[in-house]
Formats: sequence, structure tokens, C-alpha cells
Amino acid sequence: MPVKENPNYFSSNFNLGILGGGQLGKMMLYETRKFDIRTKVLDASSEAPSKIACNQFVQGDLMDYQTVLDFATDVDVLTIEIENVNVDALEKLEDQGKTVYPPTKALRIIQNKAKQKLFYVDNQIPTADFSRFAYKSEIKDSIENGGLQFPFIWKAAQFGYDGQGVKVVRKMEDLDALPPGECIAEEMIDFKNELAVIVCRSANGEIKTYPVVEMEFHPEANQVEYVICPARIDENVAERAQEVALKVSEKIEHVGLLAVELFQTQTDEILVNEVAPRPHNSGHYSIEASYTNQFEQHIRAILNLPLGETKSKVAGIMVNLVGAEGHTGDVHYQNIEEILAMEGVTPHIYGKKQTRPFRKMGHVTIVNQDISKARQIAQQVKETIKVISK
Repeated sequence: MPVKENPNYFSSNFNLGILGGGQLGKMMLYETRKFDIRTKVLDASSEAPSKIACNQFVQGDLMDYQTVLDFATDVDVLTIEIENVNVDALEKLEDQGKTVYPPTKALRIIQNKAKQKLFYVDNQIPTADFSRFAYKSEIKDSIENGGLQFPFIWKAAQFGYDGQGVKVVRKMEDLDALPPGECIAEEMIDFKNELAVIVCRSANGEIKTYPVVEMEFHPEANQVEYVICPARIDENVAERAQEVALKVSEKIEHVGLLAVELFQTQTDEILVNEVAPRPHNSGHYSIEASYTNQFEQHIRAILNLPLGETKSKVAGIMVNLVGAEGHTGDVHYQNIEEILAMEGVTPHIYGKKQTRPFRKMGHVTIVNQDISKARQIAQQVKETIKVISK
């Protein structure tokens, strides 16, 4: 049988469209530049990080139906770097024969956390118990009627990101600060570890997973501070995490990357927290530590190219660089020269000119043959570099 060749993506007129121009898009564009794949990016900000790296930049609202339709007119494949996009427009484009990855069917489930949780229940995927509410006022009624008990995790059904749209609710007064719309109230899990598995799935069904990573979170901002690969967990727990992540991938039928965030309970049960259908913070370590980084892998998957090796060359840790508390304005990376002098340390600066408390401004990867040594250096990096305003 003759081998069916893919279209000529390289050094050609093929045009890859990306919805979203943030740091994930920028790092994806490093890979399209490497392969000389032509790109077009849509983002609302005139100072989007991706602007400097794409072939064509369009400023516009990702949630506007007509803007998304118009943007896609001359692209051959359309993908995303953020979930908050107009899915109705993507569905229309699919109906017109446009290739859209991840498919809108998967994106509709993932975009709404309530639908996402119901999807897990319907497909016998282990997840924390939850209640769904159309309005915040219904939460108070549920508490008063004994249906919901403190403490619990409140999550906005849509448009949450970087720790936004997630709050721990310990008493009735905590409800006052929450926005009014659709949400879920989730059981607060007593967990040993927060883990993640990135699953890559190509258009022809080839599937690979990256090693299980361990995530350490900032207690106030609910943002990842450290991602550690490989996770410091028992091999049986790692296998179970991989199995659960693969089941989510199989059932949701995504194409591209799917980052599956997981809880390891005190009894070593694995529960799905939530997923993201794109490159993810938990995979940034892969730029320096893996044979094929997550951004290249996403490009390979959506273009139906052979998937790359997901194994790590070396242990890797990622430290998020976020804006320091009390600092808003033009950004300054204090002591960056000192971390550049450290062994195995690589900073990635996203290109955001303005800092504010807890805003993601970059990340640093630390690689070392010894995971314990890498963790020590990561701590040193965290304590040395500060993202402040001038």
C-alpha cells in the first residue's frame, strides 16, 4: 500500500491559525519557526506575547463569533492556546469543512467545568463529589438545607484561569465575595499530592503520554509554584495516574495535547481534578528536560505528524515567575543574572511589559541528573529572582 503523505506544511503556503496570543502561543511559535510553518494569530491585546513570533497577527475578540469566522478564512488548520474562545464559531467552521483541533465537541465539554464534571461521572472517571448550581444564591439554600457542608471548593463554571475562579469556602461569609453566575461546589479532597499527566493524541489516533509530574501550589494564589518531573511517587500510583489520564483522553476524543490534573488521595486513589486541551503549565519543564517538548508535540499531533519521544533526558523542575505582591507597573526581573549563573537553570520570559501581583510573567526550568539536587536549586531560584515593578 502506498503511504499517504501529509500536506506540505514546511516552507510552504500552508497556514496554521492559532486562537490566543499569550505565552503558550508564543512558545508554540518557537516550534513553528523551527519547522518553518506559516502562522496566523488572533488575540485581543495589541501587546500579546505571540505578536513578535507569528507571520501574521490579527487583533480581535476571541469570543466574538464573526471575528473568529473572519480570522479563519485563510487558515488551513485552526488550533487554540486558550479555552475561552467562541465555540459556536468553531462549530460553524467545522461544518464548513475547516480542520479545527481540539474538536469543538471536546472543547464544549472542557470549557464549562460543570459539563466537565458531569462528563467524568457519565464515563465512570473518578473525580471529587460535586454539586452544580445555576446561581450563587442556590449555594446558600443548599447549605441551610443540609445538602452542602463546609469547607468546599467553589469553582466558576466558565472563564477561570491561573487560579482565578477558584476559592475555598469555609463559612457563609465567604460566599459574599463570589460572583453570581453558574458554578460548582466540590468536595475538599484530603490529598497527598497534586499530579498531572499530559496525553498527546494525533489526528490519526496515535497516543503518547508524558511522565507523571508532581505540582506544588502557592497557598494564597492557587497557582502552581513548582512542577517536578518525575513525580516523587510510588510506581503503582504513577501507573494508575497514567491509566486514568488515558481514559479521559479516550472518552473525550481530543486531538493535540490534553493536560489532566489529578489528586492522589491519602489512600492512593487517583481522582481527576480538571483538564486543559492545549499546552499546559505542568509541561513547561519539557522544553529543557524532554526529548520532545510539549509545544512541538502539540504541533505534531494537530498536523497528523508522527509523535515525538515523550521520555525525559534528565530530571526537570519548573518554577513559575509571577508578579510580586505590592508591585504593579513596568516589569523588572531582579537578580536574573544570579540565576543565570546557576547550574542547569534556564529562564523563559513571556514578554509581558506590565507586572501585577501573581500575574504569570515567565518561568524557570532547572535540569539535573539528581531530582533532589534539582529541587534544591529550584528553591534557590525561587528565593533569588523577584518580579517587581521599576
